[in-house]
Amino acid sequence: MDWKRILAGRTATVEFSGIRRFFELASRMDDPCDLSIGLPDYDAPEPVKRAAIEAIEAGRNRYTPTAGLPELHDRIKARLANHGAEDSAVLITSGVSGGLLLALFATIDPGDEIVFTDPYFVSYLQLSRIVGGKAVPVPSYPDFAFDAAAVEAAITPRTKILMINSPGNPTGRVMTESEVRDAAELARKHNLVLVADEIYDALCYDGPGPSPMQYAPDHTVLVRGFGKTYGLTGWRIGYAAGPAPIINEMTKFQQFTFVCAPSMAQYAMLTALETDVSNHRSDYARKRDLVCECLEGRFEFQRPGGGFYVFPKAPPGFSSATAFCEAAAEKNVLVIPGNIFSQRDTHFRVSYATTDDMIRRGCDVLCSLSKR
Repeated sequence: MDWKRILAGRTATVEFSGIRRFFELASRMDDPCDLSIGLPDYDAPEPVKRAAIEAIEAGRNRYTPTAGLPELHDRIKARLANHGAEDSAVLITSGVSGGLLLALFATIDPGDEIVFTDPYFVSYLQLSRIVGGKAVPVPSYPDFAFDAAAVEAAITPRTKILMINSPGNPTGRVMTESEVRDAAELARKHNLVLVADEIYDALCYDGPGPSPMQYAPDHTVLVRGFGKTYGLTGWRIGYAAGPAPIINEMTKFQQFTFVCAPSMAQYAMLTALETDVSNHRSDYARKRDLVCECLEGRFEFQRPGGGFYVFPKAPPGFSSATAFCEAAAEKNVLVIPGNIFSQRDTHFRVSYATTDDMIRRGCDVLCSLSKR
């Protein structure tokens, strides 16, 4: 078979996730100290698991409406009322990744541009390529702030989407209210869709994170998930909310791709939205404090405000962050080099979604390497 002739050209532009490479590396190591994967170390709450089981046993295993259960829409819209966006259209998606892909399918033609800050979540670059768009990363070093002037300078007549992520992956940074307002103003000024990836919205440690829904509801597509919040990432369940013209088109594309989000997971989310998991937020705020305390004085980093991550600069003595991560792996500690999330290879991502003992053990090794 002549695979070069058979395979689509887009396959050459889309890369396997570098994060998954470290995930596979961990599976081959004996007792690794794994600070690489942003996977909650807590399980789904018992009432939520029971609700999914009861839905299965009750025979709720068939297709739901493509847009999702109407009663789940109602619960989500009630929550969006906090942003003054209760009139937004809603689509239940197969995870946040599914929502992001559908948003790009609905807006991006070949050559259209998607602007976002660098560092960025790995999917943004690859999803842009999958749909034939052009990713335009805008550097935000050293403090990872949203610089409206720098972002606006990257906007061209081909720009369709401005994408923001708060709390951010890999940086853990929560955008300030003025930054979110600036992003909303750019979307209005340049007639852009502002895609707000808020998968970690329930994991803001220093107060609620601002959302652009309250500043530019007619331009914003909000994408959120349940997996990180409730410890059920494998259920692949999230939602998108925004103006009806774009949500309707995303729903149309869902009909012919994902069809609908998993039925039993949708029923279980009715229970999840009534389940208090604020203990996870307080626990991870403490873990954030612990990892910062362990790395303080040895590494340059911005204190994260949410999510699971801190993004330190690799210490002197190493040619790149990748070289530092390779040295850490030799000592059985796994962290992710920053070039997976960035056009630069100067920083590395530490996930503190693990036990306190693992955090201390890993940070001890990282700090010992910093003395080299």
